[in-house]
Amino acid sequence: MLTIKEGDTIKGPFWKENVVVEKVERIGRYVRIAGFTLHSKMHVDRLLTEEDLSLIQISKEEFDFSAPADRTFLRIEGLRFKYASIFDPLLAMNVSKIDPLPFQIEAVYGYILKRPRIRFLIADDPGAGKTIMAGLVIKELKLRKLANRILIVVPGHLKDQWRRELKDKFDENFVVVDRHTFNALYGENPWEMNNQIITSIDFAKQEEILPTLNSVYWDLVIVDEAHKMAAYRYGEKISRTKRYKLGEILSKTSNHLLFLTATPHKGDPENFRLFLDLLAPGFFATPEMVEESLKNKDNPLFIRRLKEDLKDFEGRPIFTRRFPMTLKFNLSDEEIDLYNEVSRYVVHQYNRALRQDKKRNVAFALVILQRRMASSTYALLRSLERRKEKLEKILIGKEEPKELKIDFEELEDLEESERWKKEEEWEGVTLAKDPEELRGEIETIDRLIEKAKEILKGEKEVKLRELRKAITEGFRKIREMGGNSKILIFTESRDTLEYLVRKVRSWGYKVNFIHGGMSLEERIKAEKVFRDETEIMVATEAAGEGINLQFCHIMINYDIPWNPNRLEQRMGRIHR
Repeated sequence: MLTIKEGDTIKGPFWKENVVVEKVERIGRYVRIAGFTLHSKMHVDRLLTEEDLSLIQISKEEFDFSAPADRTFLRIEGLRFKYASIFDPLLAMNVSKIDPLPFQIEAVYGYILKRPRIRFLIADDPGAGKTIMAGLVIKELKLRKLANRILIVVPGHLKDQWRRELKDKFDENFVVVDRHTFNALYGENPWEMNNQIITSIDFAKQEEILPTLNSVYWDLVIVDEAHKMAAYRYGEKISRTKRYKLGEILSKTSNHLLFLTATPHKGDPENFRLFLDLLAPGFFATPEMVEESLKNKDNPLFIRRLKEDLKDFEGRPIFTRRFPMTLKFNLSDEEIDLYNEVSRYVVHQYNRALRQDKKRNVAFALVILQRRMASSTYALLRSLERRKEKLEKILIGKEEPKELKIDFEELEDLEESERWKKEEEWEGVTLAKDPEELRGEIETIDRLIEKAKEILKGEKEVKLRELRKAITEGFRKIREMGGNSKILIFTESRDTLEYLVRKVRSWGYKVNFIHGGMSLEERIKAEKVFRDETEIMVATEAAGEGINLQFCHIMINYDIPWNPNRLEQRMGRIHR
């Protein structure tokens, strides 16, 4: 008869896997076996007859060296990686294709990963490498088996850039979910189809998409440019934007939540408190509590480091010093005359809007003309020509006057190409009640167009002459410093961009451009052309996000964006 001892490993038809024996006891005609299954650790306690014992074998541990060496090596490596995070606290950093800087390591390992549940905002200045920090968080949580389902929400034009960087630097594959994905998967929830997803904030915020997000759960959600999820308090009422409502859903349906932004505070304490409320609802009951935590530097929900604070391992500043200069000039007599004429037209239309209670929409349409004139005479001319063409179509009955709803917050956050389309639509807004008034307005616009054309034909635009001088002086200083002969010129208007490209080329410089109508691939190609071939790049705000031009030493703002955050993003392209 088989003799079973404590400590033996036995196998038989009564169990699905081998059993480790902890206790053996004879009870009359039976033998009681107590122990646990070898792999699943399930408790075993069974009485066995003599007949049952004949079906049991003692499993002897024998070493078998017949497995292929390469598979054995992979098995050992797999086991090593399984437990690596226990012994290597910086594992993600060591298995990724990056050379992180000390402030990036501090944020990820000194602040974020120390929390049992991540609810955190990284609010460092532009150029600090927030994408790298987010990638390290993703990699660490995956290696520690703490995150499987991951969602990244970004501005639409950054989807491909995020996907490329996560693949190249961290070997992480993400799928982009957009309108095409939803149309292709009718009747299914695309958020459940993949575990690693990137999507656009403006796609995810849509009313028909929010319920599909509300029904899924994420281990980790990362939101880039998170400040766009804004809410505002007016008296006792809180106005939540669609993006803020998206943030509320993501906060509820995720375990770990990480926000990234370089501009977290818009100057409104209550707006900032509501923003932090998405990370930890109710954590700060009043704006005063937020302000006190900022003064005491003990806010547990975010970290913010300015460019001046960021240093390398030797304690040297990461960023070179920035030297801003304002070039002053006086308008020519012809430009002053045009400015006054445009202002009279704008004021006249604005006063009519007040009487008709259409102040908001028409005021904005008129602001567009002022923005164009602040950019360039050519941009103003193109806007006036488009406005005249639309008014003429209304006059002959080809088009109907449009009543357009204008959302200033939404407009500022639109992708550049979409913003241009919206602004062109608003260029056709009119208050004319009858054909006679419409003809009068068209005559006024005609006069403005003629004045603008005269300025351009006679090359009397002072700002353009000053730009030429600035470029000449800029290249002289670059030669003195021994730097790259590269100058970046920013403008808000695509019309101004086209105008400047023609003019700069006529001055004998090699020039190329980037604007919001280009795909990410085209922008990356333009970036390489600027680096390797041309001397000057003219760019709109599209180059202010997602493109790195730190090989360039001088940046000229041909016009100033109305949103100061955009100005900082512009400067962040080369000052990084």
